[in-house]
Amino acid sequence: MHRVSLLIILVLVEGGSAMAIEKAKYRVVESEGDFELRSYDASIVAETLVEGDFDKVANEGFRRLVAYINGKNRKKQSIAMTAPVTQEARSEKISMTAPVGQERVGGSWRITFLMPSRYRLETLPEPLDERIALTEVPGRWMAVVRYSGTWSQKRYEEKRALLMGWIRSRGWSSFGSPVWARYDPPFMPWFLRRNEIQVAVEEPSS
Repeated sequence: MHRVSLLIILVLVEGGSAMAIEKAKYRVVESEGDFELRSYDASIVAETLVEGDFDKVANEGFRRLVAYINGKNRKKQSIAMTAPVTQEARSEKISMTAPVGQERVGGSWRITFLMPSRYRLETLPEPLDERIALTEVPGRWMAVVRYSGTWSQKRYEEKRALLMGWIRSRGWSSFGSPVWARYDPPFMPWFLRRNEIQVAVEEPSS
């Protein structure tokens, strides 16, 4: 098992059940089978850019971001947090949230962790790793396809093509790169995983 997988498992076990993980906040505006149109609230993410192949960049991105939420930051204090809670006397630990995002940015991949909603940008501890940035993401409209199964690039491409076809059939205008969202840790059985591909769209006129 990869080291990053062990790190993610440790974060989840220390904090409690994976079912308690805070998730991105949105409302479903339209639904059709596995497809949804969602209106997302504004949020804050920790992000890092990684160069490499689709199926290899996630491990490196996860390693950097898990280290950050697990205490590799400049804030030397412990604070009580909402469930799941992790706490250490030497440095602050940030609750694991979902989903983990991956999208193409030029020749690199942008890997993101959603930050808990209790934080503001100015209250999050500064990362020690200069490759990590904290970014505010404004509210947005996203067309989404949900699917279970493996994290292969082939399955991703199949689902992405179906989502783009659904967007065209609805007459919506899309923009930006597709976002690959994963809600579960690597030890979750493949047939129980919640995976999504998300594409930003202009707010529908009706």
